[in-house]
Amino acid sequence: MIDRTSSQALAIGSVAVSLLVLLLKVLAWHLTGSVALYSDAMESLVNVVGALLAWFAIRMAERPADSNHPFGHHKAENFSAIAEGTLIVLAAILIIQEALGALFAPHLEQLGPIGLAVNAAAMVLNLIWARVLIAAGEQRRSPAMTANGRHLMTDVWTSAGVLLGLILVLLTGWAVLDPLLAILVAANILREGWKVIFHSAGDLMDSAAHTEDTDIIEAAVRNSSQGALQIHDLRTRRAGKAVFIEFHLVVDRNMTVGDAHDICDAIEDAIAEKLPEARTIIHVEPDSQLKASGIEPE
Repeated sequence: MIDRTSSQALAIGSVAVSLLVLLLKVLAWHLTGSVALYSDAMESLVNVVGALLAWFAIRMAERPADSNHPFGHHKAENFSAIAEGTLIVLAAILIIQEALGALFAPHLEQLGPIGLAVNAAAMVLNLIWARVLIAAGEQRRSPAMTANGRHLMTDVWTSAGVLLGLILVLLTGWAVLDPLLAILVAANILREGWKVIFHSAGDLMDSAAHTEDTDIIEAAVRNSSQGALQIHDLRTRRAGKAVFIEFHLVVDRNMTVGDAHDICDAIEDAIAEKLPEARTIIHVEPDSQLKASGIEPE
């Protein structure tokens, strides 16, 4: 069973960390006047909004099923991830607008080591928290948490590139590198925003379970269905961190309802042991429904 309090605590921690990182990056931008650092700060502003969305989505997704949502509220996390992806794209557009204006009038008279050090501190903080979120998101099978962590990792690489570029500006005096860096940052942010939207939209369209999950499901079914004749028409779909599973279980027509029910329980328990968020529906059929291909019990 997933610890709901822990998941929500991590989401609240993301809000706090993203706010601190944003303040550090705004300070770095103020100290340097760098458009590249402005772009880095803009991405952190998106991180704050994204962390708030993830916190809300996790709370919503963990609500139990009700009469209006009999299959639960799992897809709230997918909506959150799409909203965050849209904000990422918007931030990239604003960065490009600012960078194009500075491209023809570059100036970095304020650029110095203190501002760069402040931005580096923000980058390290982001790196630590991103690794925490990605690990926790994968363990909890949370799209919102994982998307937030991966977005933070993109922010880390962005910050590293910006810092290296601005060090080059200090060494060479080529101020035009600053807006060029900002445009490169924006292009990377656009790519990340598209990936977040694309993957989350797939779940809203009832995409099948990931290949590794499908392999786990098939192995669990094969190893726990002794007494049945065949499993066929296995279908899966994702909704947030939940996986919905449906298949047909063929048994001897003379088998009692009780015995068939026991096999179904064994299969459901085997799947739940490997995938705690799985929701399994089994259709029991007589041996007249055997098909040419299917999963054979071991």
